[in-house]
Amino acid sequence: MEEIKFVLDSATESMEKALDHTKHEFQKVRAGKANPAIVSGVMVDYYGSMTPLSQVASVNTSDARTLTIKPWEKPLLAAIETAIMGSDLGLNPQNDGEMIRLMIPPLTEERRKDLTKLVRNIAENGKISLRTIRKDANNELKQLKKDGASEDLIKKAEDDTQKIINKFSVSIDEATAEKEKEIMTV
Repeated sequence: MEEIKFVLDSATESMEKALDHTKHEFQKVRAGKANPAIVSGVMVDYYGSMTPLSQVASVNTSDARTLTIKPWEKPLLAAIETAIMGSDLGLNPQNDGEMIRLMIPPLTEERRKDLTKLVRNIAENGKISLRTIRKDANNELKQLKKDGASEDLIKKAEDDTQKIINKFSVSIDEATAEKEKEIMTV
């Protein structure tokens, strides 16, 4: 019985991580508004080692369409500018000698539709992760059954696993709908 509880708790914890990861990936999708998470994946050459932008500069929003990036050390301005231009953000940094400004352009209708497809793809990847976790949990439960656990307890645990995945799947759907609404809002 204790082993079954452990399998369910482990699966729940893994599903929570999958949901958090999916929501984190949603934050990276640019929705026409300035959000520091947009540049979270940018890596800067910091004295020969690739370092996340957030560890070498402060990233803030000065208004709804502008991100400001102020490095801790002035010589990093050029490296940050190069890293942003080399990323897949599609933004042009403006360097004023003190900080870098990123103007977030308004989204076209076509770009909004592309972004909603991307969001759906991220959501589907999140659901695939949930299904993989469920499969692993069910395999562990089958092993416990072979090891002598009660068939009724195993069946109940499999049903509980399905209820858990349904709950997390709904959470991903809700987060997806929210992000799509944010993208499509002009």
